[in-house]
Amino acid sequence: MSDTTANQSRFERFFVTQPDNFDLDNKYTEAALERHKREGLELAVRARWIAMGLTGILLIYLNPYWDVLWYHFILLLICANGWLIRRAGRVGQSRTELLLIFVDLLIMTLGMIIPNPFSDDVRPLAMQYRFDNFQYFFIILAAGTLAYSWRTVIAIGSWTAMMWTAGWIIAWWVATPIPGITERVNEALAGFPDVAEMLDPNSFMAPQRIQQVIVFLMVAVTLGVSMRRLNRLLMTNAGLERERANLSRYFSPNVVDELSQNDEPLKQVRKENVAVLFIDIVGFTKFASGRDPYDVIEVLRGFHARMETEVFRHHGTLDKYLGDGLMATFGTPVPTPLDASNALACARSMVEVIDRWNLERRRAGEPEIHVGIGLHYGSVVLGDIGANRLEFAVIGNAVNVAAKLEAMTREFGARVVMSDDLSTQVARESPTGSELMAGFSRHDNKSVRGVENNMNVWMM
Repeated sequence: MSDTTANQSRFERFFVTQPDNFDLDNKYTEAALERHKREGLELAVRARWIAMGLTGILLIYLNPYWDVLWYHFILLLICANGWLIRRAGRVGQSRTELLLIFVDLLIMTLGMIIPNPFSDDVRPLAMQYRFDNFQYFFIILAAGTLAYSWRTVIAIGSWTAMMWTAGWIIAWWVATPIPGITERVNEALAGFPDVAEMLDPNSFMAPQRIQQVIVFLMVAVTLGVSMRRLNRLLMTNAGLERERANLSRYFSPNVVDELSQNDEPLKQVRKENVAVLFIDIVGFTKFASGRDPYDVIEVLRGFHARMETEVFRHHGTLDKYLGDGLMATFGTPVPTPLDASNALACARSMVEVIDRWNLERRRAGEPEIHVGIGLHYGSVVLGDIGANRLEFAVIGNAVNVAAKLEAMTREFGARVVMSDDLSTQVARESPTGSELMAGFSRHDNKSVRGVENNMNVWMM
């Protein structure tokens, strides 16, 4: 990258492009902030046009003479410059945009201190500063808060202060005072020097000019600091929303709500009794062989989307994807009175969803998808693991048993295999547990590969 490009990048970061120099590690956050700036710029330009129109009407009321057209001309220049600023902002020309802001302030400064060429009044140049025209700079400052970074707002305050100060110093230097007026005012108000200076048309009233500049600077800095705090709040909220979105990938909405209202609930390593569910596609290797990889990915996406929907619908937690399958838990991170029942209801719903999906696939001439589901209820240890990159983990023999039961579905040609422990827990949890058990048959003293003791299992 060239030095010019690097300097421009630093220039844009400091003034216009970014609301603050936060570590924007998320491209979606960056896009949202850029969109916020564009929308703010549109709003700022429209607000400027409305304000200039109202100001033009006000000036007619304050100065109902033809020479008011000079000030209307200044207002038209400011409106036209606002249109140029909007064009520059749309194409991302930050340097041009900043230059046009500078031109804005210059137009206003010159328009306020240069004598009106349409006016026949002969008055000292110092009288230009007696009409409180400086207050119109606050319109530009207020509009700037709608679109620009806090640094740019402070820059507007600084540039205005410098231009206004330089303007009245130059005017004081080149002004030709009306002879004799100052002396006569001082004679008439001898002993009241402050009043004499106020009534002297030749006086630029330097203390008042300095006061205007200082107050404007303080307002600009205050607005800039306030904008910076607001930007930090927006970034914090964006981070929280991103974290919430990440949670929603693994937990059901009600669990996400509960997690968002607790302080670090996942970091507490603890032992709980939970229901564990494994599901995967039977014969997926054969299914995928010879197929277009894109088609295989689309099938996996469709499968995962349907299965995770059922997990969340039954208040489960999506633990992880396992290639052509997934692992889900019920009772994590917060246990409920119906964890085993929810797991069994989820398994039955998964079977029904697969049946409906296969009906669609048959109509489309696609091969059917067959799944195996394993369920177990038992003790696990759960909590965050890792140092910097944390992962919520569920560890224990119950996980291993559920995985082995899922593998048994191939051996016995079953769609769902669950342990007697889960069946017993379902009966304890719900008086309608027998309805969930409909279609299951009990098989006693079955050997489960990888499990030391034989188990009583239920198959469907």
